[in-house]
Amino acid sequence: MEWTKVRFIAFREYMRKLGFWFHEKGIAGSARNTLASHDGWKCLRIGPYLMAGLLSASLLTGCLLPTRSASYSKDHAYITYSPRPEGSDALRLAVKDLIDVKGSVTTGGSRYLKETSPPAKRDAACLRIAREKGVWINGKTNLGELGTGVSGANDYYGTPLNPLHPKYRYVPGGSSSGSAVAVATGMADVALGTDTAGSIRIPAACCGVVGMKTTFGVVPRRGVIPLSPHLDTVGPLARDVSRLAQGMELLEPDFAESYGAARAEHPTAHSIRVGRLVVPGTDARIDEAVDEALAKAGFRVVKLSPEFTKDWQLAQSDGKRVAEGDAWITDNRYLNQKGISDLAKAAIRLGHLEYQTNYAPALSRQAAWKRELRRVFQKVDLIATPTLKKLPPRISHFGRSAPLELRVLDIENTDAVNFGGNPALAMPIPLKDAPLPVTSLQLIGPPRSEAAILNAGRIVEAKSGKLRWSPAANTP
Repeated sequence: MEWTKVRFIAFREYMRKLGFWFHEKGIAGSARNTLASHDGWKCLRIGPYLMAGLLSASLLTGCLLPTRSASYSKDHAYITYSPRPEGSDALRLAVKDLIDVKGSVTTGGSRYLKETSPPAKRDAACLRIAREKGVWINGKTNLGELGTGVSGANDYYGTPLNPLHPKYRYVPGGSSSGSAVAVATGMADVALGTDTAGSIRIPAACCGVVGMKTTFGVVPRRGVIPLSPHLDTVGPLARDVSRLAQGMELLEPDFAESYGAARAEHPTAHSIRVGRLVVPGTDARIDEAVDEALAKAGFRVVKLSPEFTKDWQLAQSDGKRVAEGDAWITDNRYLNQKGISDLAKAAIRLGHLEYQTNYAPALSRQAAWKRELRRVFQKVDLIATPTLKKLPPRISHFGRSAPLELRVLDIENTDAVNFGGNPALAMPIPLKDAPLPVTSLQLIGPPRSEAAILNAGRIVEAKSGKLRWSPAANTP
């Protein structure tokens, strides 16, 4: 059964326990205030469970929510922006607004945090090397509110505009949407994001850039607004592999040496063993693009077993459950706060449902999944699989909604990596016979193998040739 159906059925049963019932035309309950009506479907505000009414209405209809923009830039990539001084050639670093920058309010993409939080007294620990290198931090980037959304949409600050095809408004991916758009449009050389269940790799895939999910625990997270203590990581995004290597040098002090050693050990792909993970439900064009990219690069490719695929799918589900349960633990204090959107509150409440039902069993399987990954990496150097199983969806005229979030959740292929704690690279590769010119290859390695993964990405990038997209630079 598709994950969306599982989530909807679980939510429906949760609502029935609260005394509400569903029928083919919508949801009924102790509601007095009808928010909207669209094509015969009712969107209702339900007493103390306001979020539940909103979410179910949104699940069933895509209710139109009021939007505004409080962001700095026209494409909504930045919440705050500080241009590099004229004549300076310092590397421009954009920082996701879950990460503290001294003197700036860390908003988490939330109106509530913007209006109630004081400026940070010190930088987050992950910015130490950047400060030592004299990098110019040119702003804080937009994101899904509180880091909870995978579409990258934000109703308060505006949704960052995906530059791959602006006319058709494809989702930018989240939650690090502003960071991906900032590097895709050339406003930043490198951007930092966070990745709990794919929040760097999903926007990298949607916007046609590269992003690295780092090994769990390698990059310090002090000064970063948490979502999941079991899964959270900090990593870089950039337009290409060479810039991403610079981003890794800002996070790991010895990365330049490690990357140089990886390039010297494997200057070509012929001695690199890659396990090809084929995931059911993937668009055939995307699978073909991944296979062609690996073949052009010259890797020694072996297909991973159906048994491993089943383990991967379970880890995908378990990763989601842990991420959502942890979001409830971390963010439930926001449920009664004005300035937190109803949809964010809905996501937090669904995390409560996961916490009560699936969280503990999922966590109990994490050690076994890590053992399985170690077993596979005794046979291959890397695992290759699509970052997204299908093309990113478009944003409808209704803007951000629960159905939009669920559609992205259904196509992402990233949670299992976080659940294992492994590093992974998402990078664009050519896509044929599709409305978008690129899709995204995901390369996964054993813990602390970021340099080896990036070297493999360098080879793929060189063999793939020039990609068929070039968004105009948007540097003010």
